[in-house]
Amino acid sequence: MKGLPKKESSTIEFKASFNEDVIETLVAFANTKGGIVYVGVSDKGKAQGITIGKETIQNWINEIKNKTNPQIIPDAEILIQEDKTILTFFVSEYPIKPVSLRGKCFKRAGNSNHLLSINEIANEHLKTINSSWDFYIDPIHSLNDISLDKVQKSMDILKNNGITINESTVSFLSKYDLLRDGKPTNAAYLMFKNKDSISTTIELGRFQDPITIKDTARTKSDILMQIDEVLSYVKKHINIEVVITGDARNTQKWQYPIEAIREIVLNMIIHRDYRSSSDSIVKIFNNKIEFYNPGRLPDSISVKDLLSNNYKSTPRNKKIADFFKDLGLIEKYGSGIQRIIGYFKKENLPLPDFKNISDGFQVTVFTTDIKNDTETVEKTVEKTVEKTVEKTVEIENETAEKILDIIANNPQITQAELSEMTGLTRRGIEWNISKLKAKGLIERVGANKNGYWKVKKD
Repeated sequence: MKGLPKKESSTIEFKASFNEDVIETLVAFANTKGGIVYVGVSDKGKAQGITIGKETIQNWINEIKNKTNPQIIPDAEILIQEDKTILTFFVSEYPIKPVSLRGKCFKRAGNSNHLLSINEIANEHLKTINSSWDFYIDPIHSLNDISLDKVQKSMDILKNNGITINESTVSFLSKYDLLRDGKPTNAAYLMFKNKDSISTTIELGRFQDPITIKDTARTKSDILMQIDEVLSYVKKHINIEVVITGDARNTQKWQYPIEAIREIVLNMIIHRDYRSSSDSIVKIFNNKIEFYNPGRLPDSISVKDLLSNNYKSTPRNKKIADFFKDLGLIEKYGSGIQRIIGYFKKENLPLPDFKNISDGFQVTVFTTDIKNDTETVEKTVEKTVEKTVEKTVEIENETAEKILDIIANNPQITQAELSEMTGLTRRGIEWNISKLKAKGLIERVGANKNGYWKVKKD
């Protein structure tokens, strides 16, 4: 045994004396990655020592054993530090989780213990047996709540993907473990339910600013249908350019890379915690979209790990993810985030923001470098802006056009005055000015203080 560590950590804990707090920490270690408790050390890492009798160690081990379920038996070792006797208890990560102390379960988070909620306890148990919630039988719904027509449509897609299927719809469900003992699993109900229900609610909204709602919608259909429903709503409220090339063939360019948006929507649906009472939410603003989903990242995966692709994919709903993969909706587990980032890099757009928030996970995508929608009150741009290769320059939005008119009438106007007249922030004015300059519509003549704006085109 090495000397006394300098500070507490995710695997190190100091205790001045033996009490139930020691057992709690050992339980937290057993439910995480294991660890060592040093008994006889202050919380600042100062060796204080303890008195150990002939039966002390064995009595403490018995107490730990009797108060934990499943029972844990730590390794105990005496450490002499600065002529002080310190007792160490070491416990490995327990293979069957969660371990409890008097019916309460704890997990190590940083250098403290975290009391697990009912959902977290269930998750730990499901991970232990390499399973997930969607694999289990739905206790509420029956086969009568399943649309066999929807099942048949999925079967047809699988056949087109080269998968041999000769069974009836019911036999097919049983073969895929979506129907057991004549009862649908949670995955089967979510994918093939014949009626809308609140269990899959996704709230959709178009916002002019953080508090002004322009349009709302809600989908409660099965999760396979929701992919297209959510994507259609997003397309309805974002902009598209029709580029006329001169050879009667048009190309379309969306405000956001649609492939990336589709990937985000798929991730929302596949990884959502459907046990949560919260709904998934999509908020569309002028220059960003927020996708919120119940269910945080697993404790073993940080946002940094996610962005660096340094993690092992652990789908929250393994049965749903597996079926989506067979349908060809996803390529492989864990590759979606990197594809999303790649799509935005390709379009030279700001990278999406990923973060745990409240009891869920949120992805925010941006169209410009102005990431705070409260900083701009731009009016909604026209859905279609036509361009030609014959040097026809179109103003992209009404706000820029308004700024151009003001400058034409008052070339000496300052950015502060523009901000006051339009209601935009200084950053909003700067962004629109840069767009007008890039299009060759305006030019700054002279110094910032004493110069003026020159409008170059009508």
